Amino acid sequence: KALPESGNRGNVTIAYEPVWAIGTGKTASTNDIEEVHSHIQSVLRRLCGDEMPRELYGGSVKANNALEILSLPMVDGVLVGGASLAAAAFAEIINAATTA
Repeated sequence: KALPESGNRGNVTIAYEPVWAIGTGKTASTNDIEEVHSHIQSVLRRLCGDEMPRELYGGSVKANNALEILSLPMVDGVLVGGASLAAAAFAEIINAATTA
């Protein structure tokens, strides 16, 4: 089991990154992100009850799509890959996070 029976599940973070998005520059559509995050939440709700872990999206998160992704109600944050290597782009993602 990935989630142990004991422990504080409030300190757990779950990340969803489509395998086809890794290193490709492709990002899932917002509909796809919502659908997968909804499924993950339904599974986590059965396993965790009220102690729901945070849910992150990863997969070519960039300055030009971060706000849209972070504005989705089921997304608690993002995993940033290559965009974190460029300070200006990463700063824009951080700004999107504070705006969302």
